[in-house]
Amino acid sequence: MNSERHNCQLELRGAGGEEKNTTLIHFTSACTAASLCPPLSLLLCFRTTTTTKIKKKKMSQQTVNGVPSRGKVLTLDNMNPNVKRVEYAVRGPIVQRAVQIEKELKEGVKKPFSEVIKANIGDAHAMGQKPITFLRQVLALCSYPELLEDNKFPEDAKKRAKRILQACGGHSIGAYSASQGIECVRQDVARYIEKRDGGISSNPDNIYLSTGASDAIVTMLKLLVCGEGRDRTGVMISIPQYPLYSAALADLGAVQVSYYLDEDKCWSLDVAELRRSLNAARQHCNPRVLCIINPGNPTGQVQSRQCIEDVIRFAKEEHLFLMADEVYQDNVYAEGCKFHSFKKVLFEMGPEYSSTVEMASFHSTSKCYMGECGFRGGYMEIINMDPEVKAQLTKLVSVRLCPPVPGQALLDLVVNPPQPDEPSYTTFMKERTVVLADLAEKARLTEQIFNKVPGITCNPVQGAMYTFPRITLSQKAIDKAKEEGQVPDMFYCMKLLEEEGICLVPGSGFGQREGTFHFRMTILPPTEKLKVVLHKISEFHLRFTQEFS
Repeated sequence: MNSERHNCQLELRGAGGEEKNTTLIHFTSACTAASLCPPLSLLLCFRTTTTTKIKKKKMSQQTVNGVPSRGKVLTLDNMNPNVKRVEYAVRGPIVQRAVQIEKELKEGVKKPFSEVIKANIGDAHAMGQKPITFLRQVLALCSYPELLEDNKFPEDAKKRAKRILQACGGHSIGAYSASQGIECVRQDVARYIEKRDGGISSNPDNIYLSTGASDAIVTMLKLLVCGEGRDRTGVMISIPQYPLYSAALADLGAVQVSYYLDEDKCWSLDVAELRRSLNAARQHCNPRVLCIINPGNPTGQVQSRQCIEDVIRFAKEEHLFLMADEVYQDNVYAEGCKFHSFKKVLFEMGPEYSSTVEMASFHSTSKCYMGECGFRGGYMEIINMDPEVKAQLTKLVSVRLCPPVPGQALLDLVVNPPQPDEPSYTTFMKERTVVLADLAEKARLTEQIFNKVPGITCNPVQGAMYTFPRITLSQKAIDKAKEEGQVPDMFYCMKLLEEEGICLVPGSGFGQREGTFHFRMTILPPTEKLKVVLHKISEFHLRFTQEFS
């Protein structure tokens, strides 16, 4: 086996931890996967250098300028150990296998299916969702200003583009912006928050634009993590959780403090469970942070106002910093459910809470009706932060210069959409309404079909873009998984991929109660394709159950 082929195989297999002799390539992949992706425009530039570097690599392993090499400076033994602990299930080994199968299909390898359906990640446009016309019109104008002379573009789109370009260095979105983000965009974000929250004031100086919400979340965790041993910062995260959190905590060497959502009560959050988790953690670390995802990922629950009030009281009593991940705030489908921002509830609880509880909330252009994942636009709003710490935050974000400016431009359009008296309003509202109505229908369809299958239990998908159904696995299946060196739901999902070409993420990648098994599936595929996916999973589950009965 030659060196390059060896590296490739371990990159595919090593993410699950099966091989001790895993290559550095794998860990680089794991670390970058946790940050989702760089903007596509950067990849286009990078691609041209890749072939040359691969050719040089094999040579460098043998000699350097004809002199025998003393070995690598950076090895698995001396690299950052925290990076080796990073895991990111959403782009883990099952996704790597899905990519390999796609290549096999292109090469003519016969499979019992004609395509791989990647239902593992909330990537709306990859699943076929069409971009919102107004957003892309303005971005096109910003990218190629000569189009401002074209009468095919509506005047409100041109007006938005001109305003954004005037705020950019050299009137170009190719220029750096201020590290905190373009000022007029931060002003628009603040006005959006004020309108959303019924007039509660928002200060643009407390808004930090970011490379998607993920960048801001990791930045905030960097500020919060400190101490050693029993004084090491503990961060409370829900189980099931979005793997960004566990990956970031591993990378930062923080202590993950898990609290469980109640599956029997539609994945609700119970303060009694928060308290149990906190008290247990205080025996070995210093819990300082409480992370909440609302609407939930991967579980799709929408928290009631009463629940949010209870969480805020708990955070105040226990002197915890609140992190509110609210990237799915427009994705609420279930009757009787409504999105309540943590900031709105905090301020409506009065100055006892609004003047003391420290909080950061996060939003993104990647979800909701937009689905513009690749532009990597997002923001963070901070509340009650110590001014000296805020200065350190501003310094920290300046190190990475600025978030992608096209993503900032896109965010501005999300928080400042067409108004009723503007020419793009009717089309914009129609497209927005259709996307959200389709998602609501697909959420209902998913719950309905799964709950008809013996051995699958699916809670209502109240919001977000995913379902997290529970699957019943026999002891024979569990034993077979152990024999294969896999956790049971990974074995189940891998077998589903090989037999049906459907890529899901096993529940073990998100965390789950001992003895339970789940998978996460996005509801984003077009309705007709989603019906096919649901039907195939249902048939597979019955077949799998029969095989291991």
